[in-house]
Amino acid sequence: MNPDLAFLADCRTRLAFDLVSHTWNPVVIWALKDGPGRPGELRTRIGGISQKVLTQTLRRLESNGLVTRQAYGGSPPRVEYELTELGRSLLPPIQAFGIWAHDHGDEVTRAQDHYTREA
Repeated sequence: MNPDLAFLADCRTRLAFDLVSHTWNPVVIWALKDGPGRPGELRTRIGGISQKVLTQTLRRLESNGLVTRQAYGGSPPRVEYELTELGRSLLPPIQAFGIWAHDHGDEVTRAQDHYTREA
C-alpha cells in the first residue's frame, strides 16, 4: 500500500483507529484479556462504567468480531463475553499504547495545562 494513502477516510488503517478510539472499547478488551467475564464482573474490573455503556460497548465489540457472547440457561440465566482471536490480536497494540501513555502522560498533561494558561 502506498504510505501516503494509509490514512484516507475509507482505508483499513482508519478502521483500526476507529476501533480503538472509542473510549471504552480498549478498556473492555483489556478487561477480557485474562478470559471470559460476566457483565457484573467486567463492571467491577473496569470501574466507572455504567451498565448501559458496558452493554453498548460489548454489542459494538461483538458486531466487529472482537468478542463473542455466550448465553447459558438455568435459573437465573447468565451471559459471558470472551475475546475472539481477532480481539486478542488487539491486546499488544493496546498494551503498547498504555505503556506510551504511562511514559508520556505527564508531558501531555503539562502541554495541556500550558495551552490552557496561554489561551
